[in-house]
Amino acid sequence: MTSRTQLPLRPYDVVLIGGGIMSATLAMLLKQLEPSWTIAVYERLPEVGAEASAAWNNAGTGHAGLCELDYTPQHPDGSIDIEPAIALNEQFQLTRQLLASLVGAGILRNPSTFINPVPHMTLARGRAEVDFLRRRHEILSAHHLFANMRFSDDPKVIGEWAPLLTAGRAGIGEAGEPIAATRDITGSDIDFGELTNQLFHWLRWQDVEIHRNCEVRGLRRNNDGTWQLRVDWRTDNDRLTRKVDARFVFAGAGGWALKILQKAGIPEVNGYGLLPVSGRFLRCDNPEVVAAHDAKVYGRAPVGAPSISMPHLATRIVADERALLFGPFPGANPRFLKGGSLLDAPGSLRPNNIGPLTAMLKENKELTWLLATQLFSTRKKKFAALREFVPEARAEDWTMITAGQRAQIVKPDPVRGGVLEFGTEVVAAHDGSIAAVLGATPGASTAPVILMEVLERCFPRYSRIWEPRLRQLMPTLGQSLAKDAKLARQTMASTSEALGLAGRVVG
Repeated sequence: MTSRTQLPLRPYDVVLIGGGIMSATLAMLLKQLEPSWTIAVYERLPEVGAEASAAWNNAGTGHAGLCELDYTPQHPDGSIDIEPAIALNEQFQLTRQLLASLVGAGILRNPSTFINPVPHMTLARGRAEVDFLRRRHEILSAHHLFANMRFSDDPKVIGEWAPLLTAGRAGIGEAGEPIAATRDITGSDIDFGELTNQLFHWLRWQDVEIHRNCEVRGLRRNNDGTWQLRVDWRTDNDRLTRKVDARFVFAGAGGWALKILQKAGIPEVNGYGLLPVSGRFLRCDNPEVVAAHDAKVYGRAPVGAPSISMPHLATRIVADERALLFGPFPGANPRFLKGGSLLDAPGSLRPNNIGPLTAMLKENKELTWLLATQLFSTRKKKFAALREFVPEARAEDWTMITAGQRAQIVKPDPVRGGVLEFGTEVVAAHDGSIAAVLGATPGASTAPVILMEVLERCFPRYSRIWEPRLRQLMPTLGQSLAKDAKLARQTMASTSEALGLAGRVVG
């Protein structure tokens, strides 16, 4: 079903390809900024928010640099760089502001339906890792954005924070293996699937057309500079092909976005490729085990592994039910989407991206080996990895589930030939008529910042007009929370109150 039965005679102002959190957020922002614009969304699955945004297709971490070691790299001289963590935290604070504004406006329902307080922790084992974590904490906790972070190398304290981590762990303490952890109670768990569905529910009431079971199969330029999209409508008994026009096209379709840009033929995508990575989690629903753990505990990823493979034991809260996830276990998979095709990766090869992809694979042999070997990793080996975190884990309490598909960016590089990027990137045509978001983590956690880049690059003449409304939605937009401690504390306190996370912030 759609909110309209008649297609418009003129081009849509905006067409969004993909029904995930990126498209939902961009459509919401555009309706806030330009209510009269016509917008249509095309999702190839029967429901929106069912791919990477779906609750059980990701770990639900509200990424804020609190627990992820990749955002505090150690340089060869031993110094620790916290700037990436600070930048990520600032971006997530804008996400919290936007969510708080939408709750206040009635666009989003009770915040506990999509965001809940869950402490973020980092676990270190062995003398070298414990020393690194101690120094990381000293530097981070001195910054006001991380003032809530606590450190302990006392197994008893760590056991109070997260009992499953220390129960039954042999050889720790004064005479055994050093162990340490940090804990920040301002962390959160987010159900991005529920958030996506609530945004689309509001958008339907704003006359945004949301078409499901529809796949964009082709794009071409019209003489007037607009885009014509060839869309397949699938029904139970038939498949129809229609053509629709749009002044602006956005692909928020995960790995599928690369295929959209390639179909459009814009030169800005030349040289880009994707490394698709599958993921699996161990999931526990045993109430006794789940009740003993309230945290997202991150460790260090294997050497050369993508950031999305950082092992973590994560509390999930979905539809008021709690569960635990452990993983992810990444593997090689040619699909760009969980519901994609085995021909996705081969079909994306072009003469201009074969070189960068080949150079990247040669430079990342450890990653290539890791992804390949995970295909043959047995459940027994995966369970052994879980017991590194939860020594007393019982096999009967955990089941294996398939997570969402991720696609890491491979970019051309003048020196190295091709490089693997672990972040999220906007790729847009020079005239701003089409854009897409490529990459994975931190992705959904920083969607507002990513999509404001889309607005700035694709609608530059509107920037000054839109700024006042954007500041209403995100009051500190354009200001530095990293430099203004008072403003940061006030902002964190106000969004905590609005989102039901109050009482979790240092005053």
